[in-house]
Amino acid sequence: MSSYLIGHPIELLLIEDDPDDVWETQQMLDESKVTNNLHVAVDGEEAMAFLRREGKYSEAPRPDLILLDLNLPKRDGRELLADIQADDSLAKIPVVVLTTSRAEEDILHARDLNCHCYLSKPVRIDHIMMLVRSLDDFWVTITRQPAKPETEPRP
Repeated sequence: MSSYLIGHPIELLLIEDDPDDVWETQQMLDESKVTNNLHVAVDGEEAMAFLRREGKYSEAPRPDLILLDLNLPKRDGRELLADIQADDSLAKIPVVVLTTSRAEEDILHARDLNCHCYLSKPVRIDHIMMLVRSLDDFWVTITRQPAKPETEPRP
């Protein structure tokens, strides 16, 4: 995470096509006091352009954490997760699948593709708050990551 050094924001990439879910995630992050730079991609193709720093995303930061919905237009989250894991420069980024799917096959497939965590989207707002706080506690407070180099190599 970017909070490798105290006070530095986390670079989060939320890959989500539902504007309401994007808004709720933004609100929860604001309320949870997680210092972050939230970037949003609304489909799988835009997400890969961001991750590979292509086109308008040539100056995009490397995310510290990816929050990935499985049900996306253009290229779904399952394909996207496979692409991320197949790319050595992206495979090291922790991916949390955050989706409405509770299908056993989706959970197993995501685990086979080395997602770091699979979470089903809660329905209640207090559950979403608890989820965001848990993500902050686990990925920022509990886990230890090496400091980022001053300049990151481009893929």
